[in-house]
Amino acid sequence: MELKKATYGIVGLGIMGGSFAKSIRQNILSQAGSTGKVLVCNRSTACLSQAKSEGVADETYTSDKVSEMLPLCDVVFVCLYPHATIDFMKEHREHFKSGAIVTDISGVKGIFEKSMPEILRPDVDFIIGHPMAGGEKEGYANSNAKFFINHNYILCPSSFNKSENLDFMRSLVAEMGFTRITETTCDTHDYKIGFTSQLCHVIASALVESAEDPEITAFGGGSFEDLTRIAMINAPLWTELFISNKEKLVAHIENFEKQMEKFKKYIIEENTEGLKETLTHTREQRLKMGSIRTIAK
Repeated sequence: MELKKATYGIVGLGIMGGSFAKSIRQNILSQAGSTGKVLVCNRSTACLSQAKSEGVADETYTSDKVSEMLPLCDVVFVCLYPHATIDFMKEHREHFKSGAIVTDISGVKGIFEKSMPEILRPDVDFIIGHPMAGGEKEGYANSNAKFFINHNYILCPSSFNKSENLDFMRSLVAEMGFTRITETTCDTHDYKIGFTSQLCHVIASALVESAEDPEITAFGGGSFEDLTRIAMINAPLWTELFISNKEKLVAHIENFEKQMEKFKKYIIEENTEGLKETLTHTREQRLKMGSIRTIAK
């Protein structure tokens, strides 16, 4: 199956589903000789009309008509919340095209590793994936194909995946602009994302909640703004992510609490040497960590 000749289905046309649709249209189906299509499905109809009028989608389907869309799709991106993705896979098990590749975008993976072998038909391949990109604002109106450029895509290959389908996914995400593909286990994914993403959202939210003066941002110089950008949060989604990964996330929170207690103790005791030593070590550690992102040129 060639990328530019495949039919792509997007289930859930929010910020991520819309970005996938736009990226596939701009980066893959704009190539010479392309015969592929983008089919989209969503509960509300306003974004469907917009996607069709913009030329992003070839055909649109409301949620009650998704069983008509799925048999036409070679590749399906299910852009729903984690448990809604599992429910969708169960409900539409018999509707997928034989040989289809189906993938998710969720921020937790262990639940899929446990459930998919029992749900999937043997002729449908579910590839567990997580695009590390997006924006703070929700909805199709805020989607953008450029979100993916120079970002990281995590794949969690499973024993039930076909090697040729994994190769297809690697090529697909690379064409969409992702410059780094990280392959790992679901358990490792949930542990590390629990730290680099979920813990950060907890900290940002706690920092905002700790503010006793709502006008305090008048004294901001950028630090507060940088630390709390991600606190403008999708509450239902992140509630589900936190609870779905609670064991790993709580362990990270407890480790963070220990560090906060150490800083508090040093400050109370006016332990300048302890603070200097810790802050010096912090700087060295952060420099070693670097970044997974590259600079667009």
